[in-house]
Amino acid sequence: MLNNFRESLKPHLEKIGKGFASTGLSPNFWTSVGLGFAFLASIAYGMNLQYPHYAAIVGGVLLLVSGFFDVVDGQVARFTKKTSKKGGFLDSVFDKIAEVAIFLGILVGNFTEPYLVFLAITLSLLVSYSRSRAESLGVKLQGIGIGERAERLLVIALIGMIGLMPYAVVIVVIIAAITFIQRIIVTSKNIRD
Repeated sequence: MLNNFRESLKPHLEKIGKGFASTGLSPNFWTSVGLGFAFLASIAYGMNLQYPHYAAIVGGVLLLVSGFFDVVDGQVARFTKKTSKKGGFLDSVFDKIAEVAIFLGILVGNFTEPYLVFLAITLSLLVSYSRSRAESLGVKLQGIGIGERAERLLVIALIGMIGLMPYAVVIVVIIAAITFIQRIIVTSKNIRD
């Protein structure tokens, strides 16, 4: 859903790409930085039992920073004309590692029932897998669904930061399930046998 706003944000995103490209660091470097911040967010979430008032806030801020660098890597690649299959593959795989790490931190931090965390990560991965599989069959799914990765992580970061992490996880379960179903329907309608 947020991908649909990308065109209106294009001038701002290009400035970000130009700024970070001027460092001379590769898009893959920025992808790794984003993953590093996701790991830090996971650790922060995992410390919820020791620091119950701060873990969700620190974790949320670190998760937002991770998301920012997830935008940076693609913008740097486009600005420097260094988009590549290898970079796209690493970005996609690192995104999944980051998402699993975040939910592991939420699980370790005991924010909500373990089965809800399990459902959230399972459905999140199924959303990503359905897009990957559909696109391998020639069906484009970018922007299809109300709960793509960016939306799911924003829900966790923002709603978690205001102390409502159990609700954030439930919302992720719901929007991921709806998105998964939407993608199955769109793919089934558009697939060519």
